Amino acid sequence: MKGRPLLVFTVCWLCGSGMACALSGWSLIMGMIGALICLPLLLQWIDIRGWSILLLVGALVGGAVHWEWNDVRNRSSLPDITHTDAEDLDGFAATFEGTLMSDVRIDGDRADFEMQVTSILPLSDASTAAVSEAGNTSILRERLMVQVRLAEEEEQQVAAEWKRGDSITLTGALALPGEARNFGGFDYRNYLRTLHIHWLFKVKGASSVTSVPPEGLGKLNILRWNDIVRHKLGAAVEQIFPEPHAGYMKGLIIGMANDIDPDTYGQFSQLGLTHILAISGTHVAVYVASLLLLLSWLRLTRETSLTIVLLLIPAYVLLSGGSPSVIRAGIMSMIGLYMARRGLARDGLQMISAAALLMMMWNPYFLLSVSFQLSFLVTAGLMIYMPWINRIFSSWPKGLAATASVTVTAQLISFPVTILYFNQFSLLSFVANFLLVSLISAIVLPIGTVALILSFLWMPLAKPLAWIAIMLNKLTFVSVEWMNSLPGFVLIWATPSLLWIGAYYTILYALLRILHRGRGEQPVVQGTEEDTAPLDRRYVGGTPKLALGLSGLSNVSSQGLNKGEREVMPGSMTTLSASIAWPEYTSAFAARGAGFYSGERMNVFHKWMGTLLALSFVVGLWWAYQTPQPAGTGVVQFLDIGQGDSTLITTPGGKHILVDGGGTVQFGKSEQSWKTRRDPYEVGAKVVVPLLKKRGIHRLDAVIVTHADQDHAGGLQAVLEQIPVERFMFNGTTSGTANFEKLLDTVIDKQIPLYAIRQGMSYAPDGETRLHFIYPDLEKAMDTGERLPVSEHQNHDSVVFLLEMAGASLLFTGDMDAAAEQDLLFMIQDGSLAASFGQYDADTALADGTVQEMFTRHSGENHEEVPVTTIDVLKVAHHGSKTSSTEAWLQYWNASASVISAGANNRYGHPNPGVLDRLVDSGTNIYRTDQMGEIQMRIKDGKIDVRYKLVRDDS
Repeated sequence: MKGRPLLVFTVCWLCGSGMACALSGWSLIMGMIGALICLPLLLQWIDIRGWSILLLVGALVGGAVHWEWNDVRNRSSLPDITHTDAEDLDGFAATFEGTLMSDVRIDGDRADFEMQVTSILPLSDASTAAVSEAGNTSILRERLMVQVRLAEEEEQQVAAEWKRGDSITLTGALALPGEARNFGGFDYRNYLRTLHIHWLFKVKGASSVTSVPPEGLGKLNILRWNDIVRHKLGAAVEQIFPEPHAGYMKGLIIGMANDIDPDTYGQFSQLGLTHILAISGTHVAVYVASLLLLLSWLRLTRETSLTIVLLLIPAYVLLSGGSPSVIRAGIMSMIGLYMARRGLARDGLQMISAAALLMMMWNPYFLLSVSFQLSFLVTAGLMIYMPWINRIFSSWPKGLAATASVTVTAQLISFPVTILYFNQFSLLSFVANFLLVSLISAIVLPIGTVALILSFLWMPLAKPLAWIAIMLNKLTFVSVEWMNSLPGFVLIWATPSLLWIGAYYTILYALLRILHRGRGEQPVVQGTEEDTAPLDRRYVGGTPKLALGLSGLSNVSSQGLNKGEREVMPGSMTTLSASIAWPEYTSAFAARGAGFYSGERMNVFHKWMGTLLALSFVVGLWWAYQTPQPAGTGVVQFLDIGQGDSTLITTPGGKHILVDGGGTVQFGKSEQSWKTRRDPYEVGAKVVVPLLKKRGIHRLDAVIVTHADQDHAGGLQAVLEQIPVERFMFNGTTSGTANFEKLLDTVIDKQIPLYAIRQGMSYAPDGETRLHFIYPDLEKAMDTGERLPVSEHQNHDSVVFLLEMAGASLLFTGDMDAAAEQDLLFMIQDGSLAASFGQYDADTALADGTVQEMFTRHSGENHEEVPVTTIDVLKVAHHGSKTSSTEAWLQYWNASASVISAGANNRYGHPNPGVLDRLVDSGTNIYRTDQMGEIQMRIKDGKIDVRYKLVRDDS
């Protein structure tokens, strides 16, 4: 690290910012003290003394102070302006005036944009005076995320006329952004906070919005014109490419990733190819290299070419959408161009350090961006790790070796961050990136860009190039779909800890260094210089040279670098272009042949250390792949999926059972297709599946759908498509709806064993767990001879089962109604329920006498001798609806705790106040997902520990 002061300074700054992000108050102070105590170990390793030590301490403290200073100021001013608590402002109706601060995103019946508020006029008379008085003395600077619900299809055109910089007046209601309601779930409120947005403002109809274009100097808003140009480019892409190629090419060329077909994006995401679907450093590299080569063909001087490209990079960054990865690549390219023009050596690690420091000082919340993290980690990793990984492919042809080195290095570096945020990794990702990235970035991207440019000149000239791009896209799509269809390659990983991620990079670094070093140092190669050499190494082999980084490709004479020289060798400009555009890739092309390493041998110490590190690396991967679970403990997780039901049961033996999967209920008319959004919200794909993956659920041993209603079964479609399932259980009937029929078809297509639940069945996933199915009694319906009976009373026919696990008992009731409760109580009384057990079993002939004995005790003549049953937990039926949970039912089960799964502020008014009163009278402890979010119960030796995501509101 010696010779790279900016790198060490930036690392300390990032560490300080990271600590301030993760800690607060006294914990932050103690963390900083601990970091300063450990600092001497780092200083000894990097050999830094004197005043440099104070500089590094200042960087560590400065990063923390800078984060805290920005974070403290990142708060909403509306509570102070309105003299109202933030919770009471939720639903506050008002008219806001301000400036439109973003591009307008129109998707179906909704238009979204950001707004900078300058004044507020409440619609409620009670707050008008207070707000007016405060507004006269305070400067209102509040940024809102506006969501306009469009009433008519024609309003889409009206919303399309709204532009960034417009003065805008709109009437609606404030709403707090949704927070994470499940453990490990996405927190939209925190995400918006990183954008300095604290409120949603919901508007009904475009008629409630008045937009006035700016006048005078306001028309010169560069971001406004940038949006206009991007839309024109997007429209041009749509003219020369049909769907789904148009959305794909817009993401590839312009960075409009939101227009990519969701299915296409999902296919690419599974193979780790999403970096291709959005503008990234690769695109900037292609842009810079193409411009430099074009200008060299025009026979401009080297200095003029570098200056022109330097000035054009910010324009490309803006046109591409300005994501963190593009900004990073843009800053690095501008630094590289400037240093090349001045004849200075370029150090890739110093350049990336400068880019990170500038971006963090501008906006410290970049640190939380997945794009920022992946871009910097992969780029730095390519510079550090790839020269060592090159040795693995030293015997390959240089072109293939370079591509393989880049692919393997990028995948190894991005792997921890990929599983941290996406919780899956495809083993075919290496192959897909090796085969497709070069095809897309080196062929499809340039062809598509040229076709786009030609479309503005003469459309018939652009069509042939567009056709070539379409054919290549079809080849790409078919390849991606085929690779995704191969079973067993997608691995699901639980969210790893930051400690594990740090250990992963450390062990990988040490392992590759030992394998690369072998015995002794490498031979010195005269006249070459790696791109990531420290800045003080400007003379190699006795000749002053630019650190082009591609010295393995061609040597650039000092005469070719003289200022003012117009005649530049083509090879020199090619080398210069690539070294500036791809500073992280250049070491791959400078890979030495196998003969370079022939003299190296590893001594015994290196072999033992390499073996130990390799073993530690494999064991670490195996440990991270395991599903985390306390030993001998069962866990029941009542997920908060809004208005619906979904429960994940993990047995002490590590088996996983999903009961229902929630679902999104559509209330609109199907003929209003214009309201359909490109990627509509579906609770199974957006909530249930991500939570299962975050918890490392590699497969589900059973999926139980209590009945066919959409709010219980709808989300299971996404589950079956993405999570392996061992068995599927349902009530033996269908609702006749298209969604449920599709679900059953998916079960059959995937050859998942299908079980129709009958009263009296039992299922034993492990030795400490039993599921006893006590309802429905549909024996007669199943004997009608129909292929599958259609039931119009799905709530009444819900699957009801008693779960006995680790010494505790829990009753799951689906959406059963009062009539079903009465029927079941009668069956218990007359002994028919007890008699039904032992006749069936979901897997094997399991005759369980325990449940027979339990229900026999409460039937017939013994009923007066034994008190009513006491269970530990009752899952309250039908979300607490008034149609269920009768007094007799609650008294019979006498549950110690009751769980109600209902959506916050749902339109049905669940749970019903009368049901809540009956539950209170029964003496049970009530847990509600609408108030508490996800509810988890850990069960061991009959004891139940309960925790929930949100703070309970007892008011």
